[in-house]
Amino acid sequence: MSKKDGNSYVSSLPKKHDCDTPALADLSERDAPWDKHKKHSETVATYYSSDRELRAKGEKVTYCSDLLDFRLTPDPEEGAYKLKLDSARFCRQRHCPICQWRRSLRWKAKAYQAIPKVTLEYPKHRWLFITLTLKNCQIHELRDTLKWVNDSFKRLTKLKEFPGVGWIKSVEVTRGNDGSAHPHIHALLLVPSSYFGKDYLSQQRWCELWQKCLRVDYKPILDIQAIKRTPNFIIPEILKYQCKESDLVADRDWFLELTRQLKNTRAIAVGGVLRPYMKSLEEDPDDLIGKSEDDSDQLDEGHLFFGWKPREKKYRQIN
Repeated sequence: MSKKDGNSYVSSLPKKHDCDTPALADLSERDAPWDKHKKHSETVATYYSSDRELRAKGEKVTYCSDLLDFRLTPDPEEGAYKLKLDSARFCRQRHCPICQWRRSLRWKAKAYQAIPKVTLEYPKHRWLFITLTLKNCQIHELRDTLKWVNDSFKRLTKLKEFPGVGWIKSVEVTRGNDGSAHPHIHALLLVPSSYFGKDYLSQQRWCELWQKCLRVDYKPILDIQAIKRTPNFIIPEILKYQCKESDLVADRDWFLELTRQLKNTRAIAVGGVLRPYMKSLEEDPDDLIGKSEDDSDQLDEGHLFFGWKPREKKYRQIN
């Protein structure tokens, strides 16, 4: 097995008469995360199913991606077969670990496509990566706190000193050890070259501005980094999960309240000159597979199907 250009390869076609059918993770290292995400989705489904109000979500998450259909395409240069997801039935629930993962992959793919266009239009501009925080809140206060932090960011962008001409903003929520919620903002800012000269802001000044916009009496923690080249390595940090999987499955009551608090809230927002290029990042992707990227694949050597095995916590090939 080898990897090339982000694709998965299997050295030979599995024999269909094998008694011990191969696991997806054994055939394709790149697709090994399927097992982890499906395992966590089972926990999420159990949490939802235990709550009368959210039980319908549990039924949907339970059957998410039970069967995966992968297309095989030969690659003469590698002497192997490329493995590409062709179809799966997704539940599309916001906090399903599988759908959250697939959604993040699609968002990142769109951003990677847009960045070169932005660079072409703004060749002298640079990028900043900033993390804005505030004190933890109780989980039942999360909705109000998110409105507060989003309003604060809006005030920040309207300040005369704010250097960003465009930005991608994402809100992440992590679970505190005491069961509190820690909402914070990751933002990628496009700034003119003058920022690194006469318009430069020190970290201390950034903290002062953020404190002013938060309207708090304490100094919030803030981190800022200048990106020397393209921001591709930062994109995954911004367009990832809104809440990491380990937090989703850590505590049933916390998770159920998180679901209620985040209902109808937005995780990603795009503003300024970046909006025409990346507006679609604010929307739930229709395609969680990414078929359009491989429409140019030539020969189809057939399909491999993998089913979820609950006892083993693995996807195995279906003969």
